[in-house]
Amino acid sequence: MNRGIIITRYARAFERYVRETGGGSVQADEARRLTKAMKEIPDLRKYIASRDVLSFDRKKGLLTSALGGKMSLQMERFASLLERNGRMDFLAEILHAFTEMHDRADGIRRARLTVVREAPESLLVNLRKLVKEKTGDDVVIDVIIDPSVIGGFIFDIDDYLLDASVKRQLDIFREQFIERNRRII
Repeated sequence: MNRGIIITRYARAFERYVRETGGGSVQADEARRLTKAMKEIPDLRKYIASRDVLSFDRKKGLLTSALGGKMSLQMERFASLLERNGRMDFLAEILHAFTEMHDRADGIRRARLTVVREAPESLLVNLRKLVKEKTGDDVVIDVIIDPSVIGGFIFDIDDYLLDASVKRQLDIFREQFIERNRRII
């Protein structure tokens, strides 16, 4: 079966289950933390996905540790379902899709702002206001400090990317310079 279909079906089922059992923000927070942990620690993802290396109890222990020692009953049951169905290798993608669905249902969009140094609060307020005007949704902006940007910023929300960084401008200038010099030779 198609990987994308599997991820979407399980994420949608988890979203429905969480809403029916009165959960939501706790499980979305857990999903974000687990997704981040699996991204930062590739071995965690590898062990969770393995079918023969670790028992489910050990995998559950790893997930609980990644969450700081406590996992909700809904998350535990969902992980158990994935293990029984042989889908633990999809866990990170399913949890990511779940958080997106959960946020969308709550009228929240997530954005990334990449800057050289800490962004002024006025910029964040203006970006939130602009997104709210255009979409009607609230926005949570994750600020990422990246010196390689050199200056300016990169704003990423949904499928929209605004790259107003000095690095990008220098890359464009370099490409144009190379193209012009090719014509000369």
